[in-house]
Amino acid sequence: MKTVLITGTSSGYGRATAVHFHAQGWNVIATMRTPRTGVLPESDRLRVVGLDVTEPASITAALEAAGPIDVLVNNAGVPSIGVFEGTSMAHAREVFETNTFGVMATTQAVLPQFRERGSGVVVNVTSSVVLGHMPLTAVYKASKMAIEGFTSSLALELAPFGVWAKTVQPGACLTTNFSARATHDTAPDELVPAPYAPWAKKVMDSFTAQEQFTKETDVAEAVWRAVHDTTGQLRFPAGPDAVWLAQAK
Repeated sequence: MKTVLITGTSSGYGRATAVHFHAQGWNVIATMRTPRTGVLPESDRLRVVGLDVTEPASITAALEAAGPIDVLVNNAGVPSIGVFEGTSMAHAREVFETNTFGVMATTQAVLPQFRERGSGVVVNVTSSVVLGHMPLTAVYKASKMAIEGFTSSLALELAPFGVWAKTVQPGACLTTNFSARATHDTAPDELVPAPYAPWAKKVMDSFTAQEQFTKETDVAEAVWRAVHDTTGQLRFPAGPDAVWLAQAK
């Protein structure tokens, strides 16, 4: 029976992915920065483990608790919405610490066991912002584009050892807490400085008027496909809006 370790499983895509893999008979190590009960099925095949991907000691402890794994899904992330001029560099660094450096650190920690065993899959969850021209996401998109580049190079380094690296690119999902987290503790005039307000309203109105959106289950299914794909496909758009963007490129 195979084992997957998934980061950021307290809600959204991570939780849906943990549920999906568990339903398919896998052992699941569901990690959260602050472990909570009641958000995932109770099962002897599912363990909740604390993990802060920005803390090296936390990564080490989580992997020791997990034991051998077959798949790593880097899903934990920090959202960011707003005009770049109003974005503090402290916030930008916070986004990169989790979305970019946290993914790199967690990946680096599992590679020795994958390489020595001659098998394993790393799936990095990015975003459909990498597929199109999307305003109000400058810092967030930069952090995710970095992981797209990282993964494409990493895949070449790991191929000689029978290890795979892939990305999953979720579209826009209205049922996650992305927007609430992205605007938490941030004043509206910092997110959108006054001179940008009329333009930003048009952007957001256009976004909410789009006809296609992604569901959490779309992402879970795309991660499943990425893990099991042996064709060499590197990127897996998830959700109808992401698929449309990928095909339009």
